[in-house]
Amino acid sequence: MSKPPTRIQQRNRAAILSAGLDVFSQFGFRGATLDLIAETAGLSKPNLLYYFPSKDSIHSALLERLLDTWLDPLKALDGTGDPVKEIMGYAQRKLAMSRDFPRESRLWANEILQGAPRIESILKNDLKVLVDEKAKIIKTWADEGKIADIDPHHLIFSIWAFTQHYADFDVQVRAVLGDKAPYDGATIFLDTLYAKLLRP
Repeated sequence: MSKPPTRIQQRNRAAILSAGLDVFSQFGFRGATLDLIAETAGLSKPNLLYYFPSKDSIHSALLERLLDTWLDPLKALDGTGDPVKEIMGYAQRKLAMSRDFPRESRLWANEILQGAPRIESILKNDLKVLVDEKAKIIKTWADEGKIADIDPHHLIFSIWAFTQHYADFDVQVRAVLGDKAPYDGATIFLDTLYAKLLRP
């Protein structure tokens, strides 16, 4: 039976994952190096390799940890709730994720832009099953006249595009807005946009 990790081991592992998140979200998988991750974590490269044998193992650990967090906002969409409130609640949860987890959003975006070599099976299975399930709920609401007759998949895609933009293009958003807080205006605009879009 293996011993539980010590506090130092837990701290070092957390430091490596946090540094990996910084480096991968900024440079992508191809641009990231173990040397840079070790430097960012404040550890030597041999020390890093004690915890993770390769760059790929760090990247995979980050993606695995991110997956549930990434899918949770859509899982929370409740088919028994008020349709407009449920869809707008989902959009607001995704916007909050971009605000609170910008590095994770960029990590996910970089993986997708490179063709999703490490998560393709997840996209085609876990993600597709979940999206199809929620799209069916949205389609039922539209058929019942509770919301506008809109394509549910493209509605979900539009929410992803709108909300993740604020994390993935943070530098561009802040360059344009200057001193304005981006998420205050985004929240108001999101509510206005989807309230009108969803109106039957």
